[in-house]
Amino acid sequence: MNAPHPVALRDTHVTLSHGGGGKAMRDLIEAVFLPAFGPGSGEDQARLMDGALRTPSARLAFTSDSFVVTPAEFPGGDIGKLAVCGTVNDLAVGGARPLWLSAAFIIEEGFEIATLRRIVASMAHEAKRAGVGIVTGDTKVVGRGQADGIFITTSGVGVIAGDCDLAARHIRPGDVALVNGVLGDHGAAILAARGDLALSTDLQSDCQGLGHLMAAVIAAAPGTRAARDATRGGLASALNEMAIAAGVGVEIDEAALPLRPEVCGMCEILGLDPLYLANEGTLVAFVPEAEAQRALAAMRSCPEGQGARIIGRAVSDHPGQVRMRTVFGSQRVVDMLLGEQLPRIC
Repeated sequence: MNAPHPVALRDTHVTLSHGGGGKAMRDLIEAVFLPAFGPGSGEDQARLMDGALRTPSARLAFTSDSFVVTPAEFPGGDIGKLAVCGTVNDLAVGGARPLWLSAAFIIEEGFEIATLRRIVASMAHEAKRAGVGIVTGDTKVVGRGQADGIFITTSGVGVIAGDCDLAARHIRPGDVALVNGVLGDHGAAILAARGDLALSTDLQSDCQGLGHLMAAVIAAAPGTRAARDATRGGLASALNEMAIAAGVGVEIDEAALPLRPEVCGMCEILGLDPLYLANEGTLVAFVPEAEAQRALAAMRSCPEGQGARIIGRAVSDHPGQVRMRTVFGSQRVVDMLLGEQLPRIC
């Protein structure tokens, strides 16, 4: 919908009428969403074209995700930033250049409109940084107690160049595993922000878009096999998924893992394993050994990859299993996460 004039919204909190399809809903959209995301086509669908689609053998990549994190605003981000970065990253680790996002909001009656404005502005900022457009969406309002503030569902479309084919099944023994930065910051920051355990820390979520970083890695190391963002289930689960898909073993070095002392300390107190803590701006990539240093340099050339490290490699032994060499010189199996360490993390 196009807004002919700026709308001054008098309401301070979302009401059921804002989801009713009438004037109140139109006012909310025109006052909060359109100034941030742009007017769109004014129709019920986005109409899209990009020159990359004309490239021979180019393929569309499509992904969708929902975000229910609590609290909705946390150190280093908010649910809006998370929704954009999470979807952009799902496209980027597949080798796609993210282009367009949709955003659907489920808002609980009574939610503060000032908070909604901040979340929407955060989404617009991150979309601009990532070079994507938020081109279509939807808004629904449910009664008090029928949600928890705000939930967001985003879908994303990107384009994969014809010569790019990143997939875990391509990983081979000898390939090197790299991460672009520290592990566990998001999970630890959310846990502290909830306040249930009276933990005091300056930790911030690592929430960030990785599209530009992945483009740099692919350009520097065109033989890159595969990448995954280490979100729910952390690095351990991402590595297990890749090992199983490729039919290879993975060995990582505990001494090489980039972990903050604060995260390790929190995990020791609470009996958690930082390898299973969620990340929202950290990926793991496998590249041929001959290209590993170029990929590492490409990561470190990006703001999102300043802490990049080589953490291990794929091996022919123990296929489908991840093992870690500990600082004591022994080995331990790193299984996939069982259950849920921390719910409502993203």
